[in-house]
Amino acid sequence: MAVARAQRFAIRLSQRLKPLEPFDGSRPGLVITGAAGTIGRVLRTDLADSHSLRTIDQLPAKGIDLAADVRRPERMQKAFVGASAVVELAANASLRTSWERVLANNLAAAVGTLEAARRAGVPRVVVASSNHVTGMHERDEPYASVLAGRYEGLDPESLPRIRVDSPPRPDSFYAIGKCGAEAAARYYAEEYGMSAICLRIGTVNPENRPRNPREFATLLTHRDLAQLVRRCLEAPLDLGFAVFYGVSRNTWRIWDIEDATATIGYEPLDDAESFR
Repeated sequence: MAVARAQRFAIRLSQRLKPLEPFDGSRPGLVITGAAGTIGRVLRTDLADSHSLRTIDQLPAKGIDLAADVRRPERMQKAFVGASAVVELAANASLRTSWERVLANNLAAAVGTLEAARRAGVPRVVVASSNHVTGMHERDEPYASVLAGRYEGLDPESLPRIRVDSPPRPDSFYAIGKCGAEAAARYYAEEYGMSAICLRIGTVNPENRPRNPREFATLLTHRDLAQLVRRCLEAPLDLGFAVFYGVSRNTWRIWDIEDATATIGYEPLDDAESFR
């Protein structure tokens, strides 16, 4: 309880002490929520040259412009005004996150961000979904063997890769929350005419390399992540709703990325095999 009170006080203090700088009118304004995490840091570095950034996270941190609760659209609306897009990353990303936390934090943050963007007139939101939306497929063959590094008798070129239109099979309460976030994005796209793109992100880690057998299939390198998000931001606004897997061009990847290549021009450069 004391920790929660301290966090709320820190947020209020940050909001009072650091007024928001206006977007640089010479570049598109971009808001990144959950910007203090690994993915947020990668995007802040890569997109700073092409976008006027506004970074938001729950608590004050280096490189964060605003500490705020993104679940409060009536407050976030002001922070979103003037932006051409929002990248929504705010969530507790642990697969062990309880349903209570997923509901109160992760799903509420996604819906709050979409609602604030709608109120502020932001035309596009890129929502961080997760590969765990289809995580139960990984228990089936040949995926179970691939992710365990058991390649004998398998041909990577003939793997039946999981597509975005494959049945959702969430593997955790965290993944259930991401299913809900995708549904919310579709609702806002179809009901309000926003462009909402959901990315089922693979493995992004600070080391920027595979750390176990699974990650030779699931790795999304930092430069491929940045390219994928750039392609989403640059896509025509008549792309109303879309879902893409975010993974590098790994030899043993189990997710299909051809739709992302065809629709937004995503051409990943890296293959996890180079780290063997």
